Amino acid sequence: MGKFDKTQDRAMELIGEIGDGLRKHVPDKAMEWVQTGAALGAMRTGGKVATQFVKRNPVLAGVAVVGVGLLWYAARQRNKRLAAGEPIEGSATRVDPVVGKRTRRRRSAGAVVEG
Repeated sequence: MGKFDKTQDRAMELIGEIGDGLRKHVPDKAMEWVQTGAALGAMRTGGKVATQFVKRNPVLAGVAVVGVGLLWYAARQRNKRLAAGEPIEGSATRVDPVVGKRTRRRRSAGAVVEG
């Protein structure tokens, strides 16, 4: 088993070196293509999973679509109200300023005298 273990370790080292060499020598554009391919593969797999889910649970899928639609509609209405300058619904109350007599305080010998 000693030779087999050494062979596996050496193979792993070589694979690591090859990977490092590829990362260093492959142009950035090629790495973008690899990332794009990975993203497309993930999207295809996600699409397949979603299709299977919809086939197995059509009612849940319909409820989810309706929920997303309602959220989108509510957000759209809120943005319209904000754009029109209408106040946002809430429980705020307006407090009018009270114009009253101003008093002037003077300090004389440690005592406060209003006058």
